[in-house]
Amino acid sequence: MSTEIHIDALLPAEMARRAELLGVRKAEMKLLNMLALAILAGAFIGLGAAFATTITAGTSGEWPYGVTRLLTGLVFCLGLILVVVGGAELFTGNNLILMAWASKKVTTSALFRNWIIVYLGNFIGSLGTALVIFLGKQYTFGGGAVGTTALAIANSKVHLDFIQAIALGIMCNAMVCLAVWMSYSARSVTDKVLAIIFPISGFVAAGFEHSIANMYFIPIGLLIKQFDPAFVAKTGLDVGELTWGTFLVNNLLPVTIGNIIGGAGLVAIVYWFIFLRQSPTK
Repeated sequence: MSTEIHIDALLPAEMARRAELLGVRKAEMKLLNMLALAILAGAFIGLGAAFATTITAGTSGEWPYGVTRLLTGLVFCLGLILVVVGGAELFTGNNLILMAWASKKVTTSALFRNWIIVYLGNFIGSLGTALVIFLGKQYTFGGGAVGTTALAIANSKVHLDFIQAIALGIMCNAMVCLAVWMSYSARSVTDKVLAIIFPISGFVAAGFEHSIANMYFIPIGLLIKQFDPAFVAKTGLDVGELTWGTFLVNNLLPVTIGNIIGGAGLVAIVYWFIFLRQSPTK
């Protein structure tokens, strides 16, 4: 048996085979494990979103727009780093399971079983994180700047046009899945982290829409609005259209559709077509 140690990154064809293998493992995972790991992923993304909100707070007019967005994106990377390195199940990244499905190694029912359970688990984890952050009154920090920023972010997201939200969702998950895809080339934790940083900070800086992140960004604003109206009044923001209904219909639905198109259609199926369609693996 060879004892040679390889430290070079995997090449794209090997990454495709790893993606296919991982897709099978993810689809065959036991339901409770899948749900628990999905809740963790939602919490991890929520932590990244809370970090990003805090960094953005109070910077309006102080720094150039692009610099603020770059810093926000860099700290938001915490979420996907925790998912990939710590181990968790994220709906948007799991769009890559489509590669194993296209190779007929995962059934359609198993694919949708994973997506549905993981999506629901992500929602529970993100919403739970938002609730804990709210109860900790973290939104009052910085003289209320954090909460004002959280409300402004949530309010802006529910005012996106339906098609606009789909388009921003497409671009977002193309970049998220590219980050996960590149992490498949890694042979160390450092490799994984570096593969994640630029695509994730890029999508945040560009203003693209991530369905799981929005399961934190919008509910935290809704919680502030519903349970601390005095704080909302001090901000002077008009959040009349920020409701659970606008969250689900105006944002989460179209962004989720866009995320699936971007991740499954623009990344998973493309790399499957290039590397796996004529090269069946054992």
